[in-house]
This record gives sequence, structure tokens and C-alpha cells, in this order.
Amino acid sequence: MSFSSLGLSEPLLRAIAGRDYAAPTPIQAAAIPAVLRGEDVWASAQTGSGKTAAFVLPIIDRLVAEGPRGRGRFVRALILVPTRELAAQIAEEVAVYGSQLPREAALKTLVAVGGVSINPQMMALGGGADIVVATPGRLLDLLDHNALSLASVSTLVLDEADRLFALGFADELARILALLPVRRQTLLFSATFPPAVRTLAENILSNAVRIAIAATPEGRPDIRQRAIEVDASQRTQLLRNLILFHEWTRVLVFVATRYATEHVAEKLCRLGIPAAALHGELSQGARTQALADFKAGRLRVLLATDVASRGIDIEQLPVVVNYDLPRSPADYTHRIGRTGRAGESGVAVSFISAETDAHFRLIEKRNRVPLEREQIAGFEPVETIVPGPAPTGGIKGKRKSKKDKLREAAGLPPTAAPKPAPAASTLETGDLFPFSRRPPQPPRSR
Repeated sequence: MSFSSLGLSEPLLRAIAGRDYAAPTPIQAAAIPAVLRGEDVWASAQTGSGKTAAFVLPIIDRLVAEGPRGRGRFVRALILVPTRELAAQIAEEVAVYGSQLPREAALKTLVAVGGVSINPQMMALGGGADIVVATPGRLLDLLDHNALSLASVSTLVLDEADRLFALGFADELARILALLPVRRQTLLFSATFPPAVRTLAENILSNAVRIAIAATPEGRPDIRQRAIEVDASQRTQLLRNLILFHEWTRVLVFVATRYATEHVAEKLCRLGIPAAALHGELSQGARTQALADFKAGRLRVLLATDVASRGIDIEQLPVVVNYDLPRSPADYTHRIGRTGRAGESGVAVSFISAETDAHFRLIEKRNRVPLEREQIAGFEPVETIVPGPAPTGGIKGKRKSKKDKLREAAGLPPTAAPKPAPAASTLETGDLFPFSRRPPQPPRSR
């Protein structure tokens, strides 16, 4: 199959040819015709499978075919993403694929993310935009300032949809959906769709084309996965040892907290290895600079929280290291998927301590990837693994909170565990999106 057989216009085919893509990937071959027909799409495929082009290409084609946008602060296509880095990356893809359009058909694209001043984004929205790529929080800020209207949105995309649904964006999405036209095209793309997310997805889609591209042995990324046993206190020295021994040129290292990114990066710099931190509390300028330095080879190691685990495309990244294990098996898939992309091979290393052994066994079970444990000479663990069944969930809450440590030191009982949320507010019910199929509500007056 070729891209020309999918129904794309000549300018887009020229842009694709400029990227030397021989043929569409399975997710592109299945999704592009459906999007061009105006159908809702619910698509899942492994990381690195070309999901971004699967919705960007047909959206550009449809907008050009519809003609110029009307006057006013209207948006025609809205793409919601969980991170600023992913928003910038998608906007770059839109620019590349739209580069061959005639001048009169050029599309106006705006990135709307937090971490930077809102004023330039408000000014850029003068006269509306064809495509807005946004994080939910900043989009709501712009709506509250009456900087744009969603009344003309014809296509909504939720990229990395499971993360948007599951990791704290539910309330923001509900507010945004309430302002969108009921008659619209909705596209959901992600590598994983846990059961709770499927319930919610069904509430905002209408007769969707369901596309699930299973990973085949031929199409599965070439990633060698390693599990190395090491005491938690020895991880930084082991990381340095592995980098120098294997002569890794670039390493993306995932840690659990903002503090850990900066702490480990500082240690590595003192050990002579250029490193920097990437986390959600950095300014957008600092995040952009760290990622740019890493891609350009000015940094050897990038220490990141899960802000970098979704959608970020770093060409020829040889190694990913789980310094701290992810909280969920699905996040493990997304993390290691940063390497072994576009036909390249990669290595994914996970550090396993006595405390995290049971959780890693759960990750192995859920992802069906049993791994042989390794030990590195000079870094053999001395802590003992406590036998027991594998946990059924993540490791959140396993460590004592700072408050409980202080109360314990003062001889006071620990604080009570928080009560579980009522059923109506959980992801199981789908009630977080009560406005998804109602007529659009006008924004409140200010």
C-alpha cells in the first residue's frame, strides 16, 4: 500500500515524500481513510507506530478542502495533549506536512500550553486559528479570557487519550467538552486503553471506527529489556558505571520525583557526566532547552519524570533507564517505547531493589515479559527481598509521607488514610463527562 492510495492530496504526498517514508504504517493505513470520511476513530497502537501522522495528515487535508476559516476567534480543529513537549512536537509535524500547501491554503496553527506567558497566545488567536494544539489547563485559561471560541470546532483529537483521562485531566476535559459542538468528529489515539478509560471513551464517541493494531513480532520495536538488581543507595554509581562501560552516548533516565531529577543530575555532573533535569515544575523555557540540549548531544543524560514518557520522539535514542520503576505497567510500556523507534534497536534497563522487586514482578506479569535478573560485579545487592505475592496495583503510597515521619518522631500516631472517593467520581462510571453528548453550553459571562 502507498500513501497515494489513501486519498491524500498532492501537496501532502509531496511533503510525505520529503520525509522518505516508503509506505504508511498499519495505524496510518487504517486511520487516515476513516478520518478523511469524517468518522469518529478510536485507535490504539504501539509506541513509535506513527499515530501522529495518522491524524495530522487527514485533518490538514480536510481543512484545506473546506476552504478558508471564517472571521472571528474560532478554532476549526482542536488537539488536546497531556504535556507541553508533545504539543510542540505535534505542531512541528503539522508545519512539516503543511509545508507544500499553496500560500492561499496555508493553515494557521497555534500551540497553547502553560509555563509561558498567556498574552502572546491571546494575541496570536486574533482572527482565530485553523488548528490549536493545547494542554487542557491553558486552553481553559484562554477560554476564561474569551480569547477563543470552540463553537466551530469540527474535529477534536485526544492524543495520549489514556493519560488525559486517567491522570488528573478529567475535570478539565469535562469543561471543554461542554463547550464543543455535539456534531463533531472525535479522534482518540493512544498506545494503551485500560478498561476504565474504555468506558469513558465510549461516552464521547459516536459510531466510532475501532482500530487496534496489535504488536507483531515483525513490527514490535527491537528493544532489549534488562532487569538489574541493585540496592537503592547504589543506583547512581551503577548508572555511571553502565554509561561509561557501554559508552552510551545518550541516556534517558526516568525517576519518580522532581527532586530526584535534579539530585541525580547534580550527582552525575559532579562525576563528569553532563546531565540535566526535565520535570513539570520547570519553566517552559528550561524544559525546551533541556530537551533541545539532549537531542543535540550537548547532554549525555536527561533525568525525567513521566512528563517525557508520552509521545516525545528522540531520534536514535539508544538507552532508557528506569532508575525508579513506573507506578503502572502501562507506563512501563510508554517509558521504554522512547527507544527502539523507527526501525532502530534500543536497550531498556530497570533497576530492581528489594523494596521494588514485587512491583516489578507485577509489571512483568501484566506486560508478559519475564526477565532474567542480573547483578553487576561490585554492585551486588545486600538488602534481602521479602518473599510474598506480587501486588495487584502500583507502588503509590508505599513510602511514609513527610507528615507521618514527623508525627512518628514526635510519638504521635500516623494520619488516617484518606477515604476512597465515592463511586460516582471514579473512572469506572463514565459520569465524569456528563456533557459529552448534550448541546453545547455557552461560556459563562465574565
